[in-house]
Amino acid sequence: MAATIIPLIALALIVLVLAAALRATLRKPGAALAAQANDGEARVRAYALVLRDRLDHALFGPVLAGEVWDPIMEHPVGKGLIHEFHRDFCGHGLIRTEAGIKLCDILDGHFPGETIAEWRSKEAFVAFFSEQSDYSCSGWDESSAVFATSDEWHRNNQRLTRAKLQRFLSPV
Repeated sequence: MAATIIPLIALALIVLVLAAALRATLRKPGAALAAQANDGEARVRAYALVLRDRLDHALFGPVLAGEVWDPIMEHPVGKGLIHEFHRDFCGHGLIRTEAGIKLCDILDGHFPGETIAEWRSKEAFVAFFSEQSDYSCSGWDESSAVFATSDEWHRNNQRLTRAKLQRFLSPV
């Protein structure tokens, strides 16, 4: 009797393994990856909203804005407040120009990009930045003509914040 049962069990195991292998090869491999990718994108978007809701809405105020102007103007033209130093996109920076200070993207840790906005006087700079906040600088504030963006990758990506302005004023 054992001589009959053992081969039947072995045959059943072989059929089970073959069925599992056939099922795995017939299933669309891209469907599972696409579902995981969509789930991952949804999680990234959800986390971006959590981070957005944590951003400080308190205005920088005229004192902080005024304190930032002078040290930037002491830098040579083309240098200034750059808070990230790495390859590729490094967020926003405030760079000294011949005429004043410009807001621009920083690339590869030290290359100023195209001008986003420029201020030719301390008064204009202070008037603008005193009315900004971490939230408005993040790109989420749709009412901001300078910082607003619909590009999810640029929102809150290495943008200027109160902490970065203060760190610039008090380097360690």
